[in-house]
Amino acid sequence: MPKLTKQIVEKSEPRARQYTIWCSELKGFGAFVLPSGTRTYFVDYRNVNNVRRRMKLGRHGQITAEQARTLAIQALAEVAKGNDPLENRNSARKAISVKELCELYIAELEAGRILGKGGRPKKATTKVTDLGRIQRHIVPLLGKKQVTHVTKADVTTMMKDIMSGKTRLSEKTKKLRGKSVVRGGAGAASRTVGLLGGIFTYARDELGIIEVNPAHGVRKPKDVARTRRLNEDEYRALGRILSKAAEDDRYTRTVEIIRVLAMSGCRRGEIVAIQKKEIDLAGSALRFEDTKEGQSVRPMGLPVLEFFDALDMEDDSPFVFPGERNPERSFGSFPRHWEKIFAGTELEDVTAHVLRHSFASMANDLGFTEITIAALLGHATGSITSRYVHTLDAALVMAADTVSGYIQALLDGAELSHTHYALDRSSRKAALTRFLTPQSETSTGLKKVERFAA
Repeated sequence: MPKLTKQIVEKSEPRARQYTIWCSELKGFGAFVLPSGTRTYFVDYRNVNNVRRRMKLGRHGQITAEQARTLAIQALAEVAKGNDPLENRNSARKAISVKELCELYIAELEAGRILGKGGRPKKATTKVTDLGRIQRHIVPLLGKKQVTHVTKADVTTMMKDIMSGKTRLSEKTKKLRGKSVVRGGAGAASRTVGLLGGIFTYARDELGIIEVNPAHGVRKPKDVARTRRLNEDEYRALGRILSKAAEDDRYTRTVEIIRVLAMSGCRRGEIVAIQKKEIDLAGSALRFEDTKEGQSVRPMGLPVLEFFDALDMEDDSPFVFPGERNPERSFGSFPRHWEKIFAGTELEDVTAHVLRHSFASMANDLGFTEITIAALLGHATGSITSRYVHTLDAALVMAADTVSGYIQALLDGAELSHTHYALDRSSRKAALTRFLTPQSETSTGLKKVERFAA
């Protein structure tokens, strides 16, 4: 068996099962190779009680083979003195505070080694949110406590302090005119406990410094269900507000985005940052490369399709709505414009999520099923997430046409006769008649099929 070197380690191919490479020159020094391809250096030894111990030294890539060899020699020297280097390391780790644990977790988070939804590394926006909860809630309330001393009661107390607003603050940030507002409340408390549970899971499974996760089993406050939706009168009011705002050229782009949000049911960030390559006009689909659910394909209702089709996208920016100062970035003034457009109106409480919820509610009003609505919205249970999907179900496109068209009509001020579109017999007959009309007859217009007229 050869000396363990960088070249030997990198040439070791992953197998179906984990296996070990030993060094011929330094007894006890080796590396194990996982099926994933990860290679980790370690040193084996027996302590004074003749118990075999294996101490990890670091992953290949984070440390070199020679650095690992040096660490192994140092560890074996400690063993020769009658010490147990692994026990000493674990004792030091167990003495760390919650703040120090959070710093280790953040380092892993920034390196993309903390997995989120769907087993994927957490997204940049999620990282920012997690960092905020750590810095604003967890560290101020629990940061000084040793990790091994934190109890379920401590986590419960932290949660109640966040609910009561103990960590509430408002301060300036480094951004121009930036301000951070921390309000606390039940929702923030529940999500912070969830994050803390993930951090303690990391301490248990990755660092091995605790055996029981103190955040597990904590009874969290139930999130208040967001039931706010627009009724038909409010949709018409929204149309009037947007028409008035569009009279000011500064708000033209924001008005366009809001109308697309209302007619598509997409998330705010998906439309604000939508790229030209994500719009499939021929397939009547939005092919998002990266959303909350990963890749996602959504049907485009006809009003949304026609809006994008009419846009001039010949500029060099990759974004449909480029930044005003930097076309290489997406439009950044949307939140500020939204606030100004709706300030003092009857819809001042409306958010972009309300438009998304209203789209789903309107689809339900029009008779579409939960699984159809999930696919329209891109939910994980109903979304089509494969990049290889080229043609959407015709019924799904029809559903998007129906909901988008209905909302567009309301925005334009129409007074509609509300009906479950899918069960409207006259509409079904007309559509079927058009579908069954021979091509020659539809092109000449000389003959009509009356089969389903009566």
